[in-house]
Amino acid sequence: MDADGILEAIFSIENYGELLVLVQNSIWAGAVLGLLGGLVGTFVMKRDLAFAVHGISELSFAGAAFALLIGADIVFGSLIGSVAAALLLGLMGVRARDKNSIIGVIMPFGLGLGILFLSLYEGRAANKFGLLTGQIVSVDVVQLQALAGTVVVVMVALVAIWRPLNFASVDPELAEARGVPVRTLAIVFMVLLGISVALSIQVVGALLVLALLITPAAAALRVTSSPAAVVALSVAFALTATVGGILLALGGRIAISPYVTTLSFLIYLVCRVMGSVRKGRGINGRVAAGTA
Repeated sequence: MDADGILEAIFSIENYGELLVLVQNSIWAGAVLGLLGGLVGTFVMKRDLAFAVHGISELSFAGAAFALLIGADIVFGSLIGSVAAALLLGLMGVRARDKNSIIGVIMPFGLGLGILFLSLYEGRAANKFGLLTGQIVSVDVVQLQALAGTVVVVMVALVAIWRPLNFASVDPELAEARGVPVRTLAIVFMVLLGISVALSIQVVGALLVLALLITPAAAALRVTSSPAAVVALSVAFALTATVGGILLALGGRIAISPYVTTLSFLIYLVCRVMGSVRKGRGINGRVAAGTA
């Protein structure tokens, strides 16, 4: 394939307007998932659970692959796998060392199961590929409503535990001494995280779910230390990556995940540079003030 062919495969404006009308529900679904990813991601970073997200996504992938094999609902299978992994980590991974060890065991096991189920599946190859890398699907009104309803439930639960969870995330020892149910909150959040992972796989696939649940929040933390600003920027960055990725993928012939992950990475890169510049100016300002 020549350079023009590669560019056309990545993005083409041919029939773009007609295609845009057909995927409005998918765009709304991406926006809803971006909102969820931005909110949940802030606590993922605070609680140092980036590695856990990857581990949960592997069992979520296995559950989705098994559902695909037996002809069941893929989203339901993904949810079962994610929640099972999240509960396992929440109940067994009390210490960071234990948690990382458990995740290291879960990841290859889940990935191996998923590959086994996909190997046994004799249907369309696109269905297999989509579980790993995401894809734009035809989201109907019923599916969009179900997705939005699930996201609303997760967000309401997250808002309900926001203050004690934030306290337990910043200083778990002091929070426990003050009577905050740290262990219970950890388990509840892991379940919410598991649901978020399962829903995010619909957009970016099991292998690249970090682009929605990690990168936006990590980017936000690079440019601000204000808790409210971190949440707002994380949501804005996740929305930009998901909706922008869908809009770009609509004009191409490749999976959606490269668009979403590239946008997410570029946002992080810009924020990292901005953070470094601000830090450098701050240091220079203090040095100048000290020598004055």
